[in-house]
Amino acid sequence: MATNDPGDDTDVPLPAPPADETDVKPPAPPAAGSSAERPRTLIEFDAATLRRTLFVIFVAVIAYQIVIWSWSLLAGFAFNLLLAWLVAISFDPVVSWLSHKGIRRGAATAIVATSVLLLLAAFITAFGGVLATQITGLVEALPQLVLDIVDWINRTFNANIDPVQITNNLNLTPEQITNIASNLAGGVFGVLVGIVGALFDFVTVVVFSFYFSADSPRIKRFIASWLKPARQVTFIKIWDISVQKAGGFVISKLALATLSAVFHCGFFYLIDIPYWLPMGIFAGVVSQFIPTIGTYIGVALPALFAVFEQPIDVLWIVIFATVYQQIENYVFTPRISNKTMDINSGVALAAVFIGAALFGPIGAIIGIPLVAIIIAIVEAYGQRYDIHPFVERSAD
Repeated sequence: MATNDPGDDTDVPLPAPPADETDVKPPAPPAAGSSAERPRTLIEFDAATLRRTLFVIFVAVIAYQIVIWSWSLLAGFAFNLLLAWLVAISFDPVVSWLSHKGIRRGAATAIVATSVLLLLAAFITAFGGVLATQITGLVEALPQLVLDIVDWINRTFNANIDPVQITNNLNLTPEQITNIASNLAGGVFGVLVGIVGALFDFVTVVVFSFYFSADSPRIKRFIASWLKPARQVTFIKIWDISVQKAGGFVISKLALATLSAVFHCGFFYLIDIPYWLPMGIFAGVVSQFIPTIGTYIGVALPALFAVFEQPIDVLWIVIFATVYQQIENYVFTPRISNKTMDINSGVALAAVFIGAALFGPIGAIIGIPLVAIIIAIVEAYGQRYDIHPFVERSAD
């Protein structure tokens, strides 16, 4: 029997030490690309949820198509409503003035609407036949005007422009002009559809303009009732500011356009400009509703017709336009537009171009009133700061 005697030289094996858990090596990681690299997740679709989701998507697509289809049919009517609202706020200053004098708002609106319609009827009675005849002659004369301009360019600058190609590109072929002139002069059946459509649009604008103006307080209260009380006051203030500023702006521009058209028509008649009536109306309206360049566009067309018949008339037109512009700036505008808002010329010009691109010629007229409303709201509730002296010095 072996003993652990210190004197004994025999090698006795010692028991192995207990295994330490920290010394246990972890298993080797799986090789890259093996199936055990990451656990697999299985996704199971719930049949009821899938059907419900597909149904919601289907309904959304159908609703979108219905909205697009409805808008394609109602876009014209919606545009007429916009025109009616602009007409209503244009005459709101007059209606409000009559209302403050003790006249009921509905009666005040009827007085203003009747007065405007009577003035329009009187103008059509007095000048309707002349205007229609001159517009027809003006359209028929456009191809010859283009030919005269091209001939002058060819002779003056030794150019070689084909006038036939120009008229074709502008759709001013004799057949096209004949059709347009025929429609303007009366036509037979095709123009009846246009007359009925224009009459329907006119009645729509008149009726809803009367409604928007007469029931303006009720409409404001109805819309405000859908807002929280704290926001109702803000909404009413925004409405009143928009109507006051934009309405005053529109009615002042209409008054200035009327004065300008009267003076231009009278002057063109005195110097015997061809088609003096439509030319004068065109110059008066364009000069007011197209800022900065409107005056030059307004007199450019009559000058083109005059230059090939009586070249000296071009000089008289330029002199008259210059003198009248100064009279309008220093006499008419301060007295008519002293209580309305002023719009930056660049912003107003951009509004005209955008409105024309979206809605055509009518859009060019209503573009500025819409921008006037936006600017009135921004000026009322936007926050502005004093200019820092460094910025003011650097801007000089």
